Amino acid sequence: MTSENPVVEVRSGEEFNLDAVDSILKRVIPGLSGRAILSQYNSGASNLTYALDYPERRMVLRRPPFGDKPKSGHDMHREYRVMSALKGTIPVPNTLFYSGDESIIGAEFYVMDRSEGHLIHTEIPTEWNWSKKEVRQLCVNFFQNLVDLHQVDYQAIGLSDFGKPIGYVNRQILGWNRRFEKSWTKDVEKFEDVQIWLVDNMPATERGAAIIHGDYRIDNCILSKGDPRNIEALLDWEISALGDPLMDLGNTLAYWIEPTDPDYMKMTLRQPSTASGMLTRNEILEFYSEKTGYDISGFQFYYVYGIWRLAVIIQQIYSRYYKGQNDNPRFKSYGAMATALGQLARYKIQTGKL
Repeated sequence: MTSENPVVEVRSGEEFNLDAVDSILKRVIPGLSGRAILSQYNSGASNLTYALDYPERRMVLRRPPFGDKPKSGHDMHREYRVMSALKGTIPVPNTLFYSGDESIIGAEFYVMDRSEGHLIHTEIPTEWNWSKKEVRQLCVNFFQNLVDLHQVDYQAIGLSDFGKPIGYVNRQILGWNRRFEKSWTKDVEKFEDVQIWLVDNMPATERGAAIIHGDYRIDNCILSKGDPRNIEALLDWEISALGDPLMDLGNTLAYWIEPTDPDYMKMTLRQPSTASGMLTRNEILEFYSEKTGYDISGFQFYYVYGIWRLAVIIQQIYSRYYKGQNDNPRFKSYGAMATALGQLARYKIQTGKL
């Protein structure tokens, strides 16, 4: 098993003008020389990520996907700006350059240094020979990092205008419902009951404002080479915002699959949350509440929201595949996955279980 992030040849139709990028980077990055080797990261189902390997410097370029995109999604400048601001507070990659000039490669893009370390997905590498103790420490460090993020003084680091935290919950619920309607395909159920429940059960008050990552998962983290229990860099900030931090925790727990969960929940397994030693969702909720002091009563709303939001994200990706705007065969099953997630949200509403 590998803990590297594999690269492949750039996929057909996803190429860009390397010479144009090279010319710009050599103007803005002192000492950059030589010819870059271009390849593409195979992971990720949303933004496109490329490796730019110069003789003495390894970098990464990110751009939005091809095809129809939601108006507020895939914002490269947003991702670039929040990582730049968070340097020194939360482990993030070193950002280098952003351009909104779509004439260069056909879309906005940004470049950052590659964060060297381990990237793992559904399993802990067997060669690490970890016991439950090491697994649990990774889990604790991972959720402590989320706590730390939610306690960053966003005004002090220049992000006071990064979003509109007041009314964030309302905007998210209504916004994700709209996105589902726009990306709906006739082979997927509409789940009107789930959408109505979320609207009817929005909390009367929000838990203040924090920087929200929006896609907080272990497989969005580069783990330290020296000690992979620690996080070297947190990636994929494209849907970060200012808002109620419990919404972020709800998103995170929607991805957190446990060994005893039914098989249809395991369709969305993206990280080693089922490894022996990992905290359960209830234990995570208790840990987070203890560290932040937040009242977590009524958390079911945030958890259901996280599941529904994930269903919509999956449906948006599937919609592009369904319409022939993306021919990656791994997206063929995403319609069934969106359906399963909608059914899961319905089940959690009916049972009240976490």
